[in-house]
Amino acid sequence: MAEKLTHVDATGAARMVDVAEKAVTVRRAVAAGRVRTTPEVIALLRQDALPKGDALGVARVAGIMGAKRTPDLVPLCHPIALHGVTVELTLTDDTVEIETAARTADRTGVEMEALTSVAVAGLTVIDMVKAVDPRASITDVRLLAKSGGRSGDWTR
Repeated sequence: MAEKLTHVDATGAARMVDVAEKAVTVRRAVAAGRVRTTPEVIALLRQDALPKGDALGVARVAGIMGAKRTPDLVPLCHPIALHGVTVELTLTDDTVEIETAARTADRTGVEMEALTSVAVAGLTVIDMVKAVDPRASITDVRLLAKSGGRSGDWTR
């Protein structure tokens, strides 16, 4: 049996879920994704030698800013107080691996903030490397884990 969708009413119209009666609990979400690029770009990133400057530093800050702006970008997402956001960027031979964690004490989860953080950090890496690699792409944006709230813990 399919689960009932919470963001649509009985007529199928989109709505924002009322979370007023939910308990305030500590909630955390971890998300990940990657930017695929060339070994040459990775070498430039390792040397901090891209024409636009410190791509990883800028992407880290952009990921934090993206998490903070999530309800402005995702229409039915609740504005929540973020208590912490971390953005980790790891270089491999041909990717920039992105992992973010978002944390709050609120009535609803922070999954969308963690996912938005990954997407914005990835877009920023692409913006910073596009002059050298116009084919760079973001892939595999996904939730890895969440905890807190009524539904409890979940891990991919």
